[in-house]
Amino acid sequence: MTIDQRDEPAAADSAVEADQRFGWPAIRPLLLRLHFYAGVFIGPFLLVAAITGLAYVWAPQLERSVYDHELHVPAAATTVPLDQQAATAKALVPDGTLTGVRPGPTPTDTTQVIFNRPGLEPSFHWTVFVDPHTGDVRGQLETYGSGQAMPVRSWIDVLHRSFHLGDFGRLYSELAASWLWVVTLAGLALWFGRWRRKRAAAPSRRAKLLTWHGRTGLVLAIGLLFLSATGLTWSQYAGDNITELRAQLDWTSPSVSATVPAASGGKDIGFDGAREATLRAGLTDPVEVRPPAGPGKGYVVAQVGRSWPVQADSMAVDPATGTITDTLRFADYNLAAKLSTWGIDAHMGFLFGIWNQIVLTVLAVALICVIVWGYRMWWLRRPTRGEARVGRPPARGTWRRVPGKVLAPTLVVVAVVGYYLPLFGLSLLGFLIVDGLLEARRRKVAA
Repeated sequence: MTIDQRDEPAAADSAVEADQRFGWPAIRPLLLRLHFYAGVFIGPFLLVAAITGLAYVWAPQLERSVYDHELHVPAAATTVPLDQQAATAKALVPDGTLTGVRPGPTPTDTTQVIFNRPGLEPSFHWTVFVDPHTGDVRGQLETYGSGQAMPVRSWIDVLHRSFHLGDFGRLYSELAASWLWVVTLAGLALWFGRWRRKRAAAPSRRAKLLTWHGRTGLVLAIGLLFLSATGLTWSQYAGDNITELRAQLDWTSPSVSATVPAASGGKDIGFDGAREATLRAGLTDPVEVRPPAGPGKGYVVAQVGRSWPVQADSMAVDPATGTITDTLRFADYNLAAKLSTWGIDAHMGFLFGIWNQIVLTVLAVALICVIVWGYRMWWLRRPTRGEARVGRPPARGTWRRVPGKVLAPTLVVVAVVGYYLPLFGLSLLGFLIVDGLLEARRRKVAA
């Protein structure tokens, strides 16, 4: 036997020991503890977000049914000018500032005349619905956002975002979005690590649940990461940081310039003239026609379609001459702005129509199942003798087993992420403090 042959077993043992100290066996306990605690404490927030999000997905169908009288009219050959419709609506809202007119994209749709009105919450509007064929008013409603959500849909929207608790309530949805990607990535790592080990074990209720929990999470992963990323853009604190970061990187969505030459002779082509000018230039329905914001400003006609392919072109029109002074095509948006538009529309279920709604429904229902299975597995970990308690958490101190060359950059990444996602950073810090206090208490009792 040569010297090299005698050294082979020792070298193999050293390699195994090194792998246990610095490889997956050292990292797995930390990921397991992170996934466990995040799942247990953030699970209720994710559960509420999934349930309310599921309700919102199908709100458009409910909206069209509840507000059929305001939204739809019998088709007819005659059409009343937009300016006349706007004047009729303005007479009903004397304290409002007219901000836009949305002609019905089909002959059976009403015209929506939109106002800012004193006393409305931010992003809320007052909308008058006018029959484009007769000029009669079909109703008035408070609407929300650029999507003109009617009261039922806006109520569900606010429920999903803030649970109708104002800015404080928005913390729940931001906390859920801030941790969803962490739980998902940690779960993926644990699943692939478990698959690598290929450990044979007798089937049990918990093992079966773990299989369903892991496989479902594996299938959902891309969708959950997408929901987390797009949800954070609407959040209160992380959303502001993301907006600031996009501005610094010049990733913001561009806007058409409404500045035009000074009007001559006081002439104004009106809503009808602005719409006809953009129609000739190829700007198709659905659109919103916005009046000049002041002297030296023109009409802005912007597409408001939210389905694929996205219709988000806009044009500025000189109110005196009807000349198009600026054009902005969605094709000219930078990639980040396009991704933001597509992501938001897909998150809300608009981008691909009914198929988008079906996919979101599957995601929401499956996420609810994953959460319930997770809590069930935790319950099955409880002691079977003595005083009944909840399931045992993974052991403390697992971070000490992570090699420094992995732990150091991880801490830097966590710090950066915690800065841009403050609720994630603060809640993680809170977990660590509570965990440390519990460990100190355990040692004191043991001593």
